[in-house]
Amino acid sequence: MPETRRWPSRLRRCLVVVTGPALVFGAVAAPSALAAPADDVRINEVVTTGDVNDSVELYNKSSAAVDVSGWILKDDKDSSKYQIAAGTKLAPGGFKAFDVHGAFGLGSADQARLYLADGSTLVDSYSWTTHSAPSWSRCPDGTGSFTQTSLTLGAANNCGGKTDPSPAKWPGGSSVATADGSNVFGEDLSGLYQEGGVMWAAQNSGKIWRLVPDGSGGWKPDTAGGWGTGKKVHYPDGSGTPDDEGVTLTGAGSSGGVYTSNERDGDNSGTSRLSVLRYDVSGSGTSLSATKEWDLTGDLPAVDANSGLEGVTWVPDASLTSAGFKDSSTGAAYDPSRYSAHTGGVFFVGVEGTGTVYGYVLQDSGAFTRVASISSGMSGVMELQWEPQASRLWVVCDNTCDGQHRTMQVNASGAFATTAVYQRPSGMPNYNNEGFSLAAAGECTGGSKPVYWSDDSNDGGHALRKGSISC
Repeated sequence: MPETRRWPSRLRRCLVVVTGPALVFGAVAAPSALAAPADDVRINEVVTTGDVNDSVELYNKSSAAVDVSGWILKDDKDSSKYQIAAGTKLAPGGFKAFDVHGAFGLGSADQARLYLADGSTLVDSYSWTTHSAPSWSRCPDGTGSFTQTSLTLGAANNCGGKTDPSPAKWPGGSSVATADGSNVFGEDLSGLYQEGGVMWAAQNSGKIWRLVPDGSGGWKPDTAGGWGTGKKVHYPDGSGTPDDEGVTLTGAGSSGGVYTSNERDGDNSGTSRLSVLRYDVSGSGTSLSATKEWDLTGDLPAVDANSGLEGVTWVPDASLTSAGFKDSSTGAAYDPSRYSAHTGGVFFVGVEGTGTVYGYVLQDSGAFTRVASISSGMSGVMELQWEPQASRLWVVCDNTCDGQHRTMQVNASGAFATTAVYQRPSGMPNYNNEGFSLAAAGECTGGSKPVYWSDDSNDGGHALRKGSISC
């Protein structure tokens, strides 16, 4: 669909342009302060169906940030208006999606229009005659025509420039065995993270577990320190039941706190609360109140309350800088010194509802900055794990994607890109696996090391399973 551009009427009235030599006659009004930035902002993606329907993504194709405070989104009716919140900026090369559902709906034959804050100066528009399946996306970003692609709200569009590798068989043993006792955890066991001889597990019914080896290659609850039945978790003020889905540690280990990704408060289950929580796990009580919350809800595309942050993993600054990682908030090489105290790394979180991975610098002050938006290429993300020995990010889906696993590494452009796609081990049914953890290189024996999965559905009365992977 061709782009539509309309300049302020005062400019149209005052300009008389003569073809040939670049001569302009008449009084020329100075362009408004917003005119140039407006020309750099494009409607980049539109979603009319699914969990994130009625979403419009904007993209800033310039090398400078653009303040879009007060700008207005409309559908094909002038009476439909969604005003962008004050203080909203698009970083250079940045993407930001807006959920307009509360203001209007996007139909099967409709239009998305973007206006300056005056409500009459059209910046960009796109019209369609059929619903998105699942996404109407501009290819290439910011400049191309719209086409139907996979959902990538808040990240670069999947324009088919690089084809993902064909799914390969699991790079380890085909057999999988149970790794827990019968019905120890029940349903809802989700994220996993192995710290040497301890396995940390998040249960989305409001618990964190500290597991220790059971003597037969599996794991059991630690009976010391109040961990015997898992510890109930709460928000920093002691309220609520965080729906913790993923779990990770920083370079400081568990002594520096256990971090979880949270999609909602179980006591208010109909409302998204997309946050990362930090817990001090050094005490002996039977419950934990988070010591810090980074609430990312307003910075992420709106999703169903049960389709929010699933996986979380922490990647050291040194690993990112050595790989040439680019900071999407600046458009330049990632420079940790730009940020005050922040645990010495970047937290990557995965969103179930969009299949997108986001990288955040979480500062000790509570501030945060998004430094990456990555399309996983899958319909959902359930788990993330950084494997330091191979400098690669594992992105895992559940039975929705037939248990697919992907690895990503920083490419020559400074962005994470898919390097391999793996099927689940052939000996494992298509379980609802929401957790995945790899043992450290020190556990390599005969060229392979253990890996573990957590099954949210507790199929067959077991929530943990063990397999192997090549070192």
